[in-house]
Amino acid sequence: MTTPEQQPPQTASPPTPEGLPKAEFAFPGPLRDQLVAAILDGSKTSTTGLVVDYEHEGEALPEAGSRSVVVDSEDRPVGIIEVTGVRVVPLAEVDLAHALDEGEGYADVAAWRAGHERFWHSSEMRAALGDPGFTVDDATPAVLERFRLVTDLRP
Repeated sequence: MTTPEQQPPQTASPPTPEGLPKAEFAFPGPLRDQLVAAILDGSKTSTTGLVVDYEHEGEALPEAGSRSVVVDSEDRPVGIIEVTGVRVVPLAEVDLAHALDEGEGYADVAAWRAGHERFWHSSEMRAALGDPGFTVDDATPAVLERFRLVTDLRP
């Protein structure tokens, strides 16, 4: 009979994407490719969404501990991330640490905001929301999500 101390150590199997929701960053194309590469190289550990987008999609806000599978522009699973924190704040309250951790090379919050407003005011985003005149302002509720890469699924 062996005691637990004598048994060989068990190695945990890496997580797999089966059954996990998709994490889609931006729309398929160059921006998604850039964001996914930053997630996979560890330079992107935060992201920003809008409450209105979650409401429009009928999705619950992310919760700490939840996992999702990151897909690339070809809808291939490339990684699994785990949410480590979520805050909902007015857009005017996004802080420098969050902006820097988005891994997109922003040097300050103003540059981060300008880049995100270009995305949120794009024809693709307005079409996705079904609102051709959609705009954000300082009071727009933003979902600040922090995450970590759990598994790189690339071959």
